[in-house]
Amino acid sequence: MKMDVLLGLQWGDEGKGKVVDYLAPDYEIVARFQGGPNAGHTLEFDGIKHVLHQIPSGIFRQNIHNIIGNGVVLDPVVLRKEIEALKKFNIDFKKNLTISKKATIILPTHKLLDAAYEKSKGDKKIGSTLKGIGPTYQDKIGRMALRVGDMLSPDFKEKYTELVQRHQSVLDYYQFSLKNLPALEADFFEAVEFFKSLQLVETEFEVNAALKSGKRVLAEGAQGALLDIDFGSYPFVTSSSTMTAGACTGLGVPPTSIGEVFGIFKAYCTRVGSGPFPTELFDADGEKMRKEGNEFGSTTGRARRCGWLDLPALKYSIMINGVTQLFMMKADVLNGFEEIKVCTGYELPDGTHTDRLILTGSDQDAKPIYHRLKGWNCSLQEVTTYADFPEALRNYVDYLEGELEVPITMVSVGPDRKKTILK
Repeated sequence: MKMDVLLGLQWGDEGKGKVVDYLAPDYEIVARFQGGPNAGHTLEFDGIKHVLHQIPSGIFRQNIHNIIGNGVVLDPVVLRKEIEALKKFNIDFKKNLTISKKATIILPTHKLLDAAYEKSKGDKKIGSTLKGIGPTYQDKIGRMALRVGDMLSPDFKEKYTELVQRHQSVLDYYQFSLKNLPALEADFFEAVEFFKSLQLVETEFEVNAALKSGKRVLAEGAQGALLDIDFGSYPFVTSSSTMTAGACTGLGVPPTSIGEVFGIFKAYCTRVGSGPFPTELFDADGEKMRKEGNEFGSTTGRARRCGWLDLPALKYSIMINGVTQLFMMKADVLNGFEEIKVCTGYELPDGTHTDRLILTGSDQDAKPIYHRLKGWNCSLQEVTTYADFPEALRNYVDYLEGELEVPITMVSVGPDRKKTILK
């Protein structure tokens, strides 16, 4: 059996959580492979909105086993709060959730370092969520980090103290206050004790054994392909591999075990934080997208930047991820537009044109070249099948399929599970 991968193709916030929840009944395991509590996967069903930060989005399905892989960086405090908030749904976490012993732990001082680094950048801020993600991955690569398995070690406190002393020397350099550290540490060590009651295992054996026995596994990504540490809009990126390749390293699965790659994108574009965004809108259209799409970060509450769909960006993400199926989200946000624009390329400052994605360098000032389509300009509230779509929306889907050369097999026209339409 092959492992399918689901990931975002833009700058995150594409609606991955909703799709994982929708697809979960077709799988026996859902596994997160990277990122941390900077992710905010929003699910809505039975009139209730749920936001998950570290727990895989299959957790609301009783027959689905959920795995947090080694590629994830975990905040014990945040995970404990997530689990406690979900107790009212009678979820058996000791049965339906396992956590990799190789996953890296976010310490209280990682959050302080995150804030200190961001403050030091002044006007050149990355737009970090200040959850300690970057400094934790930094320690991981520097071979200094603590991992989930270390929590079970009798000398965990000594290991913790040694690493925190390293962090304190850096914080002293930045003259960053440590007055909040004692309170943060009290919560942290309470959460560590709580962690020991969960299933902490070598999840790479679990995933590979499941595939070998014929079980269906879905790997769930966080953030988006254009935030990948290598191939995103560096340095305005996240600190992990958000690509299909990241599913292999983040779960311990060989490339030969990858099956379908589901790529999710919005019918338009959004971005949180700093960095290039060629199709960003600063007018009434952009504000309308933000309002209709409720484009505010589910983790931070920050207003998202909004703009028209960028085809060079999508083609790039499809290429580097080997996408086999596309899911288009939030088509309903464009209901009120008489005209829909799609970026097909860019005019560079020197007057030349390119149809390749622009992420770095002096070409960031490029102007998008737009193809215009007629909008459907009507509500999709009563839509239940693809045949119910207005002609203009079907034309939009057909145009995108022709340009992207990958089938769009699912279109979401609302936040609820029932508003997910198969083509």
